[in-house]
Amino acid sequence: MATKASQSLRSSARPSLALPRVADLETQLGEALRAQRLERNLEQATLAERAGVSVNVVKRLENGQGSSVHSLLAVLRVLGRESWLNTLAPVATINPLTLPRAAKPRQRVRSKHTRG
Repeated sequence: MATKASQSLRSSARPSLALPRVADLETQLGEALRAQRLERNLEQATLAERAGVSVNVVKRLENGQGSSVHSLLAVLRVLGRESWLNTLAPVATINPLTLPRAAKPRQRVRSKHTRG
């Protein structure tokens, strides 16, 4: 049996911001792929043929059951959604190294001593 103190210790050791579960992310990805396929009025068999994968691969992806990276990329390419991959590592539009050079130089604060 766990005591209240040990339960409290375990719960405080957990990160405060919970990451989404991988299964939930797979489900979201599958739903997005299905929506893209239906938007293009493609059947699973047609998408599978164009991507060079089996129908089962498309079904597994859409059901959030995972597949290989190769299969996912092939399906994304056929759906015209390779740009989704750019969100993994977007190109920085602001270079933080140039910011200090462009900033105004700091000025010293004068002392407020009164002469007596």
